[in-house]
Amino acid sequence: MLNLNLDRFDRVFHKAWWLKSVSILVSSLIVTCFIVIFAIAPQPSMAALPTKSAIKDPRIILRNALPIDNDVLRDVQHTLEQMPRQTNLKRWSSLKKDIETISDTISQNKAQLISEVNSDRQAAVTEHLSSLANALVPLQEAIAIKDRNSIKALSEKALDYVGLVEADFIKAFPFEVPAQYAKLPQLKGRALVELSTEKGNALITVDGYNAPVNAGQFVDLVQKGFYDGLTFTRADENYYLQTGDPEGKADGYIDPATGKYRTVPIEVRLPDQKVPMYGKTFEEMGLSGTLPVLPFAAFGTVAMAHPNDDGNAGSSQFFIYLFESELTPAGLNLLDGNYTVFGYVTDGKETLDKLRLGDKVLSARVISGAENLVK
Repeated sequence: MLNLNLDRFDRVFHKAWWLKSVSILVSSLIVTCFIVIFAIAPQPSMAALPTKSAIKDPRIILRNALPIDNDVLRDVQHTLEQMPRQTNLKRWSSLKKDIETISDTISQNKAQLISEVNSDRQAAVTEHLSSLANALVPLQEAIAIKDRNSIKALSEKALDYVGLVEADFIKAFPFEVPAQYAKLPQLKGRALVELSTEKGNALITVDGYNAPVNAGQFVDLVQKGFYDGLTFTRADENYYLQTGDPEGKADGYIDPATGKYRTVPIEVRLPDQKVPMYGKTFEEMGLSGTLPVLPFAAFGTVAMAHPNDDGNAGSSQFFIYLFESELTPAGLNLLDGNYTVFGYVTDGKETLDKLRLGDKVLSARVISGAENLVK
């Protein structure tokens, strides 16, 4: 039985139904108290609690997490992301204006956008921008006839092409990991991993831009077939699933080349920092309540497990977060910054809903992005 645990997680999310109800009520009261306190008492700007709702869509989180700086693309992205909400509010005149602005922006900036990427990516960007322009046509038509049922899917299709263009704007991996971790596998980019289980499949988008060491560890073990046949050894319905505990006494991966237990450090990046922070949790650094680039805000968040007393002893065990809080503002999740998030399940929610303790991972395989793994 594994020693790596999520005691903090278990304390926050208890199984008993009555405690869950009490927890929701208490959370609501705490948030209300915070709002009242901060409304009547002046606070330093650095100490202010986050006020925005958490972004719970993993695709939006991943787009925002790309290390690019292009206002044109970001404006198009954020406008498209708001369209489903605008549709629900029946803001048809705003939607009509927004789609016209997006179309004009893409048309007017196409040549400039193509010229800004590496020469070997210009053909791909040209194709993606053309596909984006084509995807905007049915979206514009749906807005014109106020087809509420189609706009979400059509805007998401357009956003897929925006994401492809944004990824092409990354000219090189943006930083070097600290020297003490440089010999560990690193994922310098992103990869897509298919997790096949007894209950169905799920796709994990693994993000090496923000957690290259932990992402590299995971993808390297996937390629070695390490997870094939392992079971979910810890699970709490609607909260988390955990796997990666090999048979035998070891709690993680033993490198056959060295005979040593291979561990990875906690690795979390803040939005205003180019390089992730290593070696200490947010709690240890007094940063509790800070929102990282990859937060525990989305159903299907994938993170490295580690012993409760050592954030730098993660190895092979990872957990998938299955909880969505409607009451906790962004940045107030107790897991943020205390465990390393290295990806999100971007397809296969229905599979996660079915998985239980003891269910087996049939296989895990890299279906794209393997070339980004550096060992």
